[in-house]
Parts: sequence; C-alpha cells; structure tokens
Amino acid sequence: MTQTIKWGILGPGAISKKFATGLQDADGAELYAVGSRNLERAQSFADEYGFSKAYGSYDELVNDSEVDAIYIGTPHSFHKDHSILCMRHGKHVICEKPFAINASEAAEMIEVAREEKRVLMEAMWSRFLPTLNMVRALLNEGAIGEARMVKADFGFRTNVNPEGRLFKPELGGGALLDVGIYPISLAYMLFGQPNQIKSMANIGETGIDEETAVLLGYDTGQMALLSTAIRLNTQHEAFILGTEGWIKIMNPWWVSSQIAVKRQGQDEELFDLPFKGNGYTHEAEEVMTLIREGRLESDVIPLDESLAIMQTLDDIRAQLGVKYPME
Repeated sequence: MTQTIKWGILGPGAISKKFATGLQDADGAELYAVGSRNLERAQSFADEYGFSKAYGSYDELVNDSEVDAIYIGTPHSFHKDHSILCMRHGKHVICEKPFAINASEAAEMIEVAREEKRVLMEAMWSRFLPTLNMVRALLNEGAIGEARMVKADFGFRTNVNPEGRLFKPELGGGALLDVGIYPISLAYMLFGQPNQIKSMANIGETGIDEETAVLLGYDTGQMALLSTAIRLNTQHEAFILGTEGWIKIMNPWWVSSQIAVKRQGQDEELFDLPFKGNGYTHEAEEVMTLIREGRLESDVIPLDESLAIMQTLDDIRAQLGVKYPME
C-alpha cells in the first residue's frame, strides 16, 4: 500500500487554494490540517477543501504530531521563518516560490533542512508538469540539436495598490520575485547558472519593479531573453531554439498541456501532454515520493539550484536598485 502523507497548509491564501486543489488529486495525500493566524479563516478553508482540522495559529499546526508535510503559502517575506518553524518541529516542507527574499535567507533554510534531515523543496510546480518533463527528454536526446537560446515571459496587468502584496516592498513585492521567477527558473533548467546578467526595469511609485527585462549569458554562448511584469499582459509563451530546430511551449507555458517541436528537415509536431488535477498535483506527489523513499531533496529542482536562482534574483535586483526593507 502507498504510505499516506498527512498534509498541513500554513497560510490559507489564494495560492494555498491552488495547492489544496492539487492535493485533492494526489495519490496517498490526506488533507489533514490548516493553520492561520485567524481560526475562522482556517476553518473556512478547511471546510471548503476537505481538511480535517483547523488551527488559529501556526504554532498549533506545527505542534500537531500527525502532520507529515506542510505547504508554505504565506507572502515572500515570511517564507524563511515559516519554513524553519516547520522543519524545527520535524515537518517536511514545500515552500512556495520564490524560495525566500534573498540568497542569504535561502541558505539559512537549506542549512536547517540538512541539519534536521527534513525534505525541503521550492514549489516551482511547472518543473514537474508533463510538458517540461518532455522538454527535458527531447533535449537529452538531441531532438533540436544543441539548445542555444530561450525566450520566455510571464506578465499580467493589475491595478496599482500600494497596500497590496504585489506593490509592498515589505512583502517582497514586484514582478521579478512574483512571476519573473518562472522564466528565470526555466532558463536554469535549460542552461544552469549564468555568468552574465543584464537587466532593466520600470520602477514604480512604491519602489518595486513593475516591468523587468533580463538577459542571461553563459560561458558556452547560450542566452536567455526573459521578461516579466505586473502592469503589462505578455504573450505567455516560451521558445527554446536549437541548432537543429525549436520547441515551443504553448500559452500559458508555465501550465501548458501542449508543446510544438520542429526538428530539422521534418514537419512540426504537436504533442498533447495533459497534467493531473490542476497541475499543482505533480509537485505534491514529488514531495510525497521523497518522503516515502527517504530522500531529502528533489533531483528536478535541487536545493543548490534554488539557492543559485535566489542569487541571480539578488544580482538582478542589485542592478535595478531594488532593495527590500528587511535586507
């Protein structure tokens, strides 16, 4: 029999609703407990998504000995403290991206995970979808020759709200950390850590980046052309260009169920690759597999890579002149 993993949710916000929906389709997952600073809010979330228990504090959640794993769905600025709180109480953790505010915080989280021997994984859910699994397989087999360039974006338009999470420096606001992490993580999956970074942005009235463009360069000459925004709608497509063809991940690429492949001398092929549940199911199942197999980190997005991505985000923000109050 598959070992049942009892899940907790720390912070019943909008992104936690998506993860909880994904959990409902995850094999061997028990939706067990929700923790919030407000008991009524926790109970409402638990009732809506089918969790057995609701707690009016995070301490009560992490002190429940029945909880195996906890999803951290709080704002960016709380990721480090909440992840460490959970791991210090013996819980495995999947932490919503971005992993932390900066690389220093991420390094502290990783140190605790290794000390406590707990699973810690960044919730970069797109990495686990069938589309990106196939992209990796196609590249490994040389389907488009050598991948040399990636172009990807993730931007949406929302109204300026100085008190909203996206626009508050105190909560790690801005396009880069909120959705820019997606194309940057894709570039890391393809090419690894860059050795050159060029960036520019439109800095809004609250001091955060509202639109950002990034060019990453690599020792081998590969390039990543990336853009992100919270005040502009972008195309939501990703192209991987190789010496003998290309791969297009269809709109919206971070949750796509289709890719197109053009191999040199052949007609374009379209692949349908449906995902399980709402897509978040796959990352939850990855964490449960790690727990069941006694492994502490994912090969798909290892901790050292999450740390390196945070360092790149730090370097970009340094170029942009964006610094958060807690830094």
